[in-house]
Amino acid sequence: MAQLRGIRGVKIPVTDLQASTEWYGEVFGFEVSWEFEDADGVVRGVSGYVSNGAAGLSLRLNPEKAAALAGFDPVNWAVETRADLNEWIEHLDELEIPHSPEIEASIGWLLVFNDPDGLEIHVYTDESHGVDHGDRPGYGRRVGMAG
Repeated sequence: MAQLRGIRGVKIPVTDLQASTEWYGEVFGFEVSWEFEDADGVVRGVSGYVSNGAAGLSLRLNPEKAAALAGFDPVNWAVETRADLNEWIEHLDELEIPHSPEIEASIGWLLVFNDPDGLEIHVYTDESHGVDHGDRPGYGRRVGMAG
């Protein structure tokens, strides 16, 4: 089988398409490239890119699914370094968006905050801290030889 090269995009259900489009624009630099009109003529979805094309993002009006995902973290957004994570903390502070402190997570550092529907957003560093937290509840532990 052909190897995957990455994830093309993430689709997130929302309760208010306009408000979420604006929020993701302000927080992630989301720019809409496509809109999806249903058979009744109502636009219930948008698609585009965040962070200058770093990742595809789609938002779909679906209040029931949005409510079901509140408090869940379906995706980790990546930054390279701990310094980059601290820039995100400053960015969220400027926007007055509540967030966690920097967390020393299983491999690197993590920042957690919520979108308007309560979806838990994770920003995680590629940079590793080298500390093994595998014996702590809720933290991952390495298995096998996966890198």
